[in-house]
Amino acid sequence: MEQRNGSSFTGFILLGFSDRPQLEQVLFVVLLIFYVFTLLANTAIIALSHMDSHLHTPMYFFLSNLSFVDLCYTTSIVPQLLVNLRGSDKSISFGGCVVQLYISLGLGGTECILLGVMALDRYAAVCKPLHYTVIMHPRLCALMACASWITGFANSVLQTVLIFLLPLCGRNELDHFFCEVLPLLKLACVDTTVNESEIFFVSVIILFIPVAVIMFSYSQIVRAVLRIKSSAGQRKAFGTCGSHLTVVSLFYGSALYAYLHPTMRRVLWKDSASR
Repeated sequence: MEQRNGSSFTGFILLGFSDRPQLEQVLFVVLLIFYVFTLLANTAIIALSHMDSHLHTPMYFFLSNLSFVDLCYTTSIVPQLLVNLRGSDKSISFGGCVVQLYISLGLGGTECILLGVMALDRYAAVCKPLHYTVIMHPRLCALMACASWITGFANSVLQTVLIFLLPLCGRNELDHFFCEVLPLLKLACVDTTVNESEIFFVSVIILFIPVAVIMFSYSQIVRAVLRIKSSAGQRKAFGTCGSHLTVVSLFYGSALYAYLHPTMRRVLWKDSASR
């Protein structure tokens, strides 16, 4: 098998939806509408959070950060995908692949941590209402947001370097619609067990520490809300957490689907092929 290092790859072919070319035009329209809506919605949230003085609170500060992450993450993937769906050229340059992987990993990690930080904010608002403004001081909020961005992109640097230091060989085709960790590891012509273990370990830290924080925060929130005697007070307390819970469910639900669904599909395919 022909072995090459990363620098000799001029680009990659994104297979994506190439097995269903009849769907490409439909997907192009759907994704374009979704992308425009995402841009408008997140831009509106960021603008309103900055222009309306009543929204200058920790909750909306973190929400505007989350909207900016979502806006950038979508922009790092969807435009390239739209270009590939529209024409016959399904390629992405080597440099473009490196940048796309770095940005998507960095923003994904940042979003995970921000969701954990937002859970702490909701915990302070519901469980410590009298001390909320003291606890969630603007300087602390800024530090927590900066720490989320720095940690997310530090993880991205580590994972991107670990992947592109591997010698690549054979065909330069990625079985995905953008540059992602698992498809790139398949192109390595050496044993990637150590790399996969390192990436898995770092990913567990980035993913599951925020999940643990979210679970702890909401367990305390539920206990605090159940002690409220009036149903109106309970609804108000739960209402302040509803949007955050929705975002958490969508984010982790889509992440689990993206990573578990291809694995299950490969297992089922192998099982049927062996019969």
